[in-house]
Amino acid sequence: MSKVSVLVVDDATFIRDLVKKGLRDHFPGIQIEEAINGRKALQMLTRKPVDLILCDWEMPEMSGLELLSWCREQDSLKIVPFIMVTSRGDKENVVQAIQAGVSDFIGKPFSNEQLITKVKKALSRAGKLQALAASAPPKMLSTGAYANDSLSALTGGKADAPKPASAPAAQAVPTPAASKTAAPSASSGRGQGQLRLPSGTMSCVIKALSLKEALLVVKRTEVLPQVLESAVLDLEQGEAAETARLNGYLHAVAAFEPKPDSEWLQLTFKFVDRDPQKLDYLSRLIAHGTVQKHFVPGA
Repeated sequence: MSKVSVLVVDDATFIRDLVKKGLRDHFPGIQIEEAINGRKALQMLTRKPVDLILCDWEMPEMSGLELLSWCREQDSLKIVPFIMVTSRGDKENVVQAIQAGVSDFIGKPFSNEQLITKVKKALSRAGKLQALAASAPPKMLSTGAYANDSLSALTGGKADAPKPASAPAAQAVPTPAASKTAAPSASSGRGQGQLRLPSGTMSCVIKALSLKEALLVVKRTEVLPQVLESAVLDLEQGEAAETARLNGYLHAVAAFEPKPDSEWLQLTFKFVDRDPQKLDYLSRLIAHGTVQKHFVPGA
């Protein structure tokens, strides 16, 4: 039984569950603790030490950056690997975290392979990987890091992302509700956004928006989006071009047109963030979009 322990900190239950499942599948016996925000994590760390911290950046009460700064001030946590799991890829944010003592980054959305690669790298540097090697599947021991979640990519480095395997075409199911709906376009006047998936970024049209979910339309590509796949929706609105990075997962994928070779897909994207700032932004975005008739309020 491994004595290596990991603390997973995120205000989104779905993200915590995703991380926990990935770790347990590849490191049987690993001990996992979880906290819903930085303040809860701080309280746990004062009582029980851990070997690795996987932490979200944007959380209510206490952010990941604040927790990181506190950890680096504690003698017992100064050298504990701290991986920031975040949708913030802006260079200034990355530099800020590096200055605070972050060990590495995992960019949202992330694949299971990316998560395991980063965890193995961190535990190896800390001298803890050997305790887990016996229980880890051999195929994961040689897994390389993906370009889109690497520190160099976040700070502006260039790298070619791997080509993901094609998803089964059967996942896109025609829906009768779209039978009389014209295909969307960039000039349709509807709200626009960017959907970031582990396989790449897709431009999207927002058909409907609520505080819980968004109904999106995207152009079909060779690789179909997967149901329950984690993603980040980047939305920009207003004169100040304010941008929100909303974490979530794909709840449903369907054909937008009533035919099996539909050029467009309709996605139901469920939000998992509980950050008050993001909820406030969503509220203002819904109000603005409703007035401008960009989309239907309520998905």
